[in-house]
Amino acid sequence: MLLEICASNYQSAVNAQKAGAHRIELCSELAVGGITPSYGLLKKVMEELTIPVMVLIRPRSGNFVYSAADFDIMKRDIELCKELGCAGIVSGVLTSDFKIDIRRTSELIELSRPLPFTFHRAFDHVVNPEEAVVDLVNLGAKRILTSGQHAKAIDRIENLKQYQKLAGKELTIMPGGGINAGNCYAFAKANFKEIHASATEIMEQTSEEKVSMNSPKFLQENVEVFSSQKNIETILKNLNNEI
Repeated sequence: MLLEICASNYQSAVNAQKAGAHRIELCSELAVGGITPSYGLLKKVMEELTIPVMVLIRPRSGNFVYSAADFDIMKRDIELCKELGCAGIVSGVLTSDFKIDIRRTSELIELSRPLPFTFHRAFDHVVNPEEAVVDLVNLGAKRILTSGQHAKAIDRIENLKQYQKLAGKELTIMPGGGINAGNCYAFAKANFKEIHASATEIMEQTSEEKVSMNSPKFLQENVEVFSSQKNIETILKNLNNEI
């Protein structure tokens, strides 16, 4: 069975290679489900590691319904990944009614060629996963990363098996979400070809943080955060009134 490690920083990528993982998905910010890694991180990993590198293309946290500007950024990032010699692209787009965005996902898949395209865990938000599997087979995706629409893949392994049955040999279902040393064998026993895990370990900081940089209100998956033009104008207006 192939083990893909979700590496959200350089050290994680190095550790994955040293440990013998077969492939990594490179991203940043696991706390929000992952976003596209920086150019610097991507280039360093590509130059210094030999393990195959799949790259997450997700321009921001929040939902998977993207503006024209978001989508343009995604396409530019895919082109960069191809130039740097990445092994594959991991991405996906949904419609506002939680279906696969056929047109945009098709465009990303075509742009990614000849690299294989993995539709990521946006899949776990779709209202009809069986229909979505068929859509992605028809679009030419090579795999789907999914937890079976549950926090932990092990709790929905029957869903995952059903998805693979629907996909046949055309597309690989790659279970991911809460997979660890204690439950990984269950997926091998169920005849899955690949699994995805972060294998994370929390390292204690040596000093106590004085001011938290976390903003819980920004971490909600059903919101998109942006700097408001109106709020900026109001701040400037108030500043100018004080001069």
